Amino acid sequence: MKKLMFVAVMAIVAAGFTACGNSAPKASLKTDVDTMSYAIGMAQTQGLREYLVSSLGVDTAYMGEFIKGLNEGVNAGDNAKKAAYYAGIQIGQQISNRMVKGINREVFGDDSTKTISLKNFMAAFISGTTGKKALMTVEEAQQLAQQKMQEIKAREMMKTYGPNKEAGEKFLKENATKEGVKTLANGIQYKVLTEGKGAVPADTSLVKVNYEGRLIDGTVFDSSYKRNEPAVFRANQVIKGWTEALCHMPAGSVWEVYIPQDMAYGEREQGDIKPFSVLIFKIELLEANTKR
Repeated sequence: MKKLMFVAVMAIVAAGFTACGNSAPKASLKTDVDTMSYAIGMAQTQGLREYLVSSLGVDTAYMGEFIKGLNEGVNAGDNAKKAAYYAGIQIGQQISNRMVKGINREVFGDDSTKTISLKNFMAAFISGTTGKKALMTVEEAQQLAQQKMQEIKAREMMKTYGPNKEAGEKFLKENATKEGVKTLANGIQYKVLTEGKGAVPADTSLVKVNYEGRLIDGTVFDSSYKRNEPAVFRANQVIKGWTEALCHMPAGSVWEVYIPQDMAYGEREQGDIKPFSVLIFKIELLEANTKR
């Protein structure tokens, strides 16, 4: 018998008993249907306790309250009013236990002292759900939410990593005055170590490169040389700073490229690369328009 059939049978069996509070009905296995019903009920609990804890955030110290709610839900039957109420509780708990926590983590990182406004969140959520007058449309809200999240995240990141940004700006300003360093229109700096004579890639060209990436303090965070394996990809499949540099390099060239943070990962953290980091790459363009 499939699990889906178990659930259907349970719904029928459930109509045959009532339970109050957090108590459980006393089993009485007098007939085959009694025994089957009990067995199905037990079978359906496989992994349930773990699911309640890990997915629904239920504290096992309050299992009595869970049983109380379970009994009420089972005995609600087809009561549309109660069904709507229980649906509201379920979604409300998901908002509290998952959605709000996830949004806070996305916007404020590990700072547990900050949170979105639950009052304003719920004002909008209820307006959108009931169709009553709201301050903006869903489409407007989606765009505005994304915009504001980015702005707030950037401000929060600046509080923590502002000095990193300042250090990068100072480095680029000083580096621009060094012998052999040239600057592209978008602020990317480079120094030619070896001048190539081959084709200059377009942004859609397939390229084959060796490279080493490091931070301004000298920390190496990635290297194809260490892996002894050149990388092959399209020039537009990497950070903007890479794409811009590659589209100015003749094949056979070796450049040292200095990429401003806004042409790299910006406020994002990538492994050893902290937000607002200037990146330095030695890029050896082995081939352009290479076919796999």
